[in-house]
Amino acid sequence: MAADELFADRYRLERRIGVGGMATVQLAFDSRLERYVAVKLLAEHLAEDASFVSRFRREALAAARLVHPNIVQVFDFGLDEATARNYIVMEFVDGQSCAEILRDRGSLAPSRAVEILTQACRGLDYAHRNGVVHRDVKPGNLLRGHDAGLVKLADFGIAKAAEQSDITKVGSVLGTAAYLSPEQARGEPAGPSSDLYALGVVAYQLLSGRLPYEAASLTDLARQQGTPPPRLDEVNPEVPRSLASVVAKALNADPERRYADASAMEAGLRDGLEGRGPQDDTDTTWAVPDDETAATQMLSGTSTTRALPRERERERPPRRRLEPIAEPAPPPSAPPARRREPARRGRTAPPAGRGGSIRMWVALLAVLAVVAAGIVLYQGMQDTGRQAVQLRENVEGKVQDAIEELRGLVDDNTR
Repeated sequence: MAADELFADRYRLERRIGVGGMATVQLAFDSRLERYVAVKLLAEHLAEDASFVSRFRREALAAARLVHPNIVQVFDFGLDEATARNYIVMEFVDGQSCAEILRDRGSLAPSRAVEILTQACRGLDYAHRNGVVHRDVKPGNLLRGHDAGLVKLADFGIAKAAEQSDITKVGSVLGTAAYLSPEQARGEPAGPSSDLYALGVVAYQLLSGRLPYEAASLTDLARQQGTPPPRLDEVNPEVPRSLASVVAKALNADPERRYADASAMEAGLRDGLEGRGPQDDTDTTWAVPDDETAATQMLSGTSTTRALPRERERERPPRRRLEPIAEPAPPPSAPPARRREPARRGRTAPPAGRGGSIRMWVALLAVLAVVAAGIVLYQGMQDTGRQAVQLRENVEGKVQDAIEELRGLVDDNTR
């Protein structure tokens, strides 16, 4: 295209800034809004598939509705009549992709890696809540700006547009194989959990400088995904064990055992960096989903087990031992019965039943005596001092007589 010729009557293409199997990215200047943008030109052979073009437009429209600081904004899309090229116009991120960062540095410090990954989680969480799945999360689609260090996810919608078109052959998969989740490798539809798995692969690569599975083919990848990869803290001792457990959870073969959503994975990454790993044992238990097909088992060449133990089981605090409850002491035994003395001559011992009645009468008489004494004493307090003294002497005499009579009665009936 000539230097003074505008693409789609609006954009002046300046230089190529990226290339892939499905598209080429050009830095362009928007002559109408006078700003630099990134124009993605889709491969010419894609325009021959009408179903792809229809899906591409629908998905580009959905991606254009995603407005978030951690998502590359889509400004425009369409077909250039002069070149017969489908295109997408996006915001230009002046920085590096994570693929370029890995190429230049090999790996990142845990704090730097978590900073990038948590921002990607926020972008994915926003997209998933709006019904959009990326399906092609990889380092090349994570762009980090030079100025503020802001990380943005690019290329939403293109993967889904090509997912079921004629350009994909039967049994093939779309996207970089190393970042495909086990369910995608089996040919199943990708969901939000698939994006989290792919981000787990990116996390593993940023922290160690290598992929969790070095597979030469899709068949080899399916075989390796049946077992957990080497732990990150063993590959790179600088990675905290808690952070390694977070990445292992994201890479679980069973989608149900990964993080519930991108927001939960973001919190897990932050906690892992600070030394707090997954909270329960199921978080770090490697498992293969129940719905794994026989075809996948044939690819892997082995039968899978439901749950494979970790290489190291996390230490648990000892359980408290419950002490047995002491049984109540038995009631004290009754003292031995006193030997009854023989009755005195001339008196007859009362029968057993009569003894209980006598004790009752004795108690009753004693109570009556006390009550009578109280009444007399109360009345005596109302009289003069002399009368009170005389009355007290009379009462004492009467009470003494009553006590002597009761004592005699008790002696007669208890000997």
